[in-house]
Amino acid sequence: MSSDDEDVASPEEMLRVIEEQRVATARRLYGDPLLLYVPWGVAWLLGFTALFLHYGLDGHPYAPISQTQALAVLMSAQLVAGAVAAFGFVRMNRGVRGDHTARGTMYGYAWFAGMALVWVICMRLSPLLPPDESGLVWGGASLMIVAVLQMAGGSIWLYWPMFFIGVWVAAVDALGVLLGAGWHALLTAVLLGGGFIVAGLWLRRRR
Repeated sequence: MSSDDEDVASPEEMLRVIEEQRVATARRLYGDPLLLYVPWGVAWLLGFTALFLHYGLDGHPYAPISQTQALAVLMSAQLVAGAVAAFGFVRMNRGVRGDHTARGTMYGYAWFAGMALVWVICMRLSPLLPPDESGLVWGGASLMIVAVLQMAGGSIWLYWPMFFIGVWVAAVDALGVLLGAGWHALLTAVLLGGGFIVAGLWLRRRR
């Protein structure tokens, strides 16, 4: 056998190289699911569990946690999650040029603008509402932005898992708002907090 024959890769080796390149490309284009989903899942699991223990399902708290303390847990956890997700977006756009980078930049600004608008609206309306209802407005409006931007991101990058995650967030958020503050906190903690953790792990394994 000649040396040229020895240098020719087998079909199995060529398929392995192609698959490795496909996975590497997907990670650059869609980011690491562990960084983009799991931190938000942990933040919501902790924060909305604290709110659930404050609200209860029958109007009586299940633990001596004030609304201020519960919101502090939620906001602190979300700040950490946002920082980790931002790091994930930076890694996603590193080494990628052209339309993809522009889309990612505009998408990131859309998140910032949406959450800033929620902050302004809720700050204006919260003093006019009972405490439980004001908390429901904060949670429901924030998750509305998450749902819409997840679906928008799936549409921008033609990535169905991201789009369906947005649909799931919208459905859980709507149901929780209809049922009330305690149920909204419970459903968000379990179905969205736990769901985002599961989704991040599943998407990472699927890659």
